[in-house]
Amino acid sequence: MAGTTLTDRAIVRLSGEDVRGFLQGLVTSDVTGKLPVWAGLLTPQGKCLFDFIIWDDGDDLLLDCEAEAADDLIKRLSIYRLRRPIRIERDPALAVHWSRDCSGALDPRLPELGNRWLAPADEPAGGWLEHRLRLGVCEGRAELGDILWLECNAAELNGVSFTKGCFVGQENTARMNWRQKINRRLVVVETDIPGLRARVHYRELELAVEHRRTDDLDDAIIPDWLKEALAQPSTA
Repeated sequence: MAGTTLTDRAIVRLSGEDVRGFLQGLVTSDVTGKLPVWAGLLTPQGKCLFDFIIWDDGDDLLLDCEAEAADDLIKRLSIYRLRRPIRIERDPALAVHWSRDCSGALDPRLPELGNRWLAPADEPAGGWLEHRLRLGVCEGRAELGDILWLECNAAELNGVSFTKGCFVGQENTARMNWRQKINRRLVVVETDIPGLRARVHYRELELAVEHRRTDDLDDAIIPDWLKEALAQPSTA
């Protein structure tokens, strides 16, 4: 069987008193219901600091996050913890696994992304990066960092709840959603030469993630899940 471990991911475990209540007031998605869900931790202005998939393990919560960002994520969450009896730490016993067709939970962002599950590490998975990008899905600080959450296509990819109550960055995010005023989007573009708007260029795949105005997407990969949103008129 081919390897399934996503080696660029890590697990951060939250354990202790009412960890769901703690995270519920911080992140963009509702963690009180069925998990996993995709969520972001934003700045007060609604820009992305971190994105992750949230799983449950009994009373604990597990954050399936970018490995390079895990320690910074722990530090950021610890700021909000104050004196709550909550532990926030890496869990090296678990790894994130992915397959297009094996058993597991469907990726909460988009079913076409495939299945994910948490288990001890095995051999590295192949093909995940290109598969994700060809579906127009962005993740991680290099691609999403410091971009307004709705410009990261969070609403279309099930990464925000507008009914759950407060979270960091909610005011600006909710205002943008109400006005449908999303003038820019993160998109994937096929190119061997990165342009000025490229945030990341994956040279070996000839793909780049770019932050573009919505009236300048002619050569971008526009998947079906994004087409409907782009067709909606602004109410601003």
